[in-house]
Amino acid sequence: MAAVTAGRPYHIIVFGASGFTGQFVVEEVARCAAECPGSSSLKWAVAGRSRRRLEEVLKQAAGTLSMPELRTDIEIIVADVSIEESLAIMCQQGVVILNCVGPYRFYGEPVVKACVESGAHYIDICGEPQFLEQMQLEYHSKALARGVYVIGSCGFDSIPADLGILYTQRRFKGTLTAVESFLDISSGSQGSSGHDATWQSAVYGFADSRSLRQLRKKFGHKPLPVVGAKVKKRGFLFFSKELQQYVIPFMGSDPSVVRRTQCFLYEEEQQSPVQYSAYVGVGGLFSVFKLFCGGLLFWFMVKFSLGRRLLTMFPSFFSFGMFSKAGPTMKQIEDTCFSLTFYGEGYSEGRDPSQGRPDAKICTQVLGAEPGYVATVSAMVQAALTLLNELHSLPRRGGVYSPGSAFYKTSLIDRLHSHGIKFSVRNY
Repeated sequence: MAAVTAGRPYHIIVFGASGFTGQFVVEEVARCAAECPGSSSLKWAVAGRSRRRLEEVLKQAAGTLSMPELRTDIEIIVADVSIEESLAIMCQQGVVILNCVGPYRFYGEPVVKACVESGAHYIDICGEPQFLEQMQLEYHSKALARGVYVIGSCGFDSIPADLGILYTQRRFKGTLTAVESFLDISSGSQGSSGHDATWQSAVYGFADSRSLRQLRKKFGHKPLPVVGAKVKKRGFLFFSKELQQYVIPFMGSDPSVVRRTQCFLYEEEQQSPVQYSAYVGVGGLFSVFKLFCGGLLFWFMVKFSLGRRLLTMFPSFFSFGMFSKAGPTMKQIEDTCFSLTFYGEGYSEGRDPSQGRPDAKICTQVLGAEPGYVATVSAMVQAALTLLNELHSLPRRGGVYSPGSAFYKTSLIDRLHSHGIKFSVRNY
């Protein structure tokens, strides 16, 4: 594990530890720290704006995990995204900063900047493509020069998709050329729910989609070559035989993140790129009708400042209960799980992908517990531990990367598999 020093005494600092997701991250870090006692023990701290709230989080975690020592042994660092000096002081004390403060488009860049300038590695759970790609454009060269890794989207957005593609590529015997993924989220009698911060990210992300298109023009990337037969795009809504329900294209960051990883692996490792399409199940006809009505209203309202204000003031009403300011109950979290299934096609060993149609298929799957606050925190913490333990396996000596780009030569998939996020090959 990367060494801590008198000047940088903590392996991990959880920033935003008193936020809704941050509280779950604190508990997961505490569990993982208990797994490695002794001389190699994980030294960590919590950070945020309010010392009192951070004390309450540690008290709650101590009770939940039956670890009374958390109340006295874990250091509290007071830091605020609006106070640059406080961020610098925090980042100077940690090897890795886990940033749980969102929406990232509003609060993320000061933390990235402080990490790069202070020499601390940075990990977040952002699902906002504009922020992720903006940070790559603005900070990749600076982070590379400082030997700092900035790795975004290390939660449910988008580790299962990004590493799921890499896992599928490795398991395929031949040249994998195209993959479709289908996300299915199952919940109990109380349904599933998300927190208000995720809803806000969606509202402002859709409202500013034009800026994302302009941002991508600045990169000047050449389009990835299409290897093998070009996959025909599906419609916006169709019935999936794979899920036995209606599905729509996945609107999150997965396609953006996977594209960045495939671009990196093609340019840096000369690996054959994969065409990728992501879909999510929405249920039966009544769910489709509800989605259609809600989607039209959402699309109209995000275009105006008053509409965005109303959407963020009343998330539960406008999302039909899918998001709320209170977030999900523990019962909802315990009863929810996800499956992400990948259907790939390509050319068997010895076949030339430029000749004819694909002749081989593969089906893989990533399974996990509730995606937003169980799988996400597990993925984030395991990403941090992988960075700490396998820094030599990461690309170059720093920079801004997607998870797949950063961790493709590490044991992160095995770590995830041991911590509740299971990767497997299915019969197809």
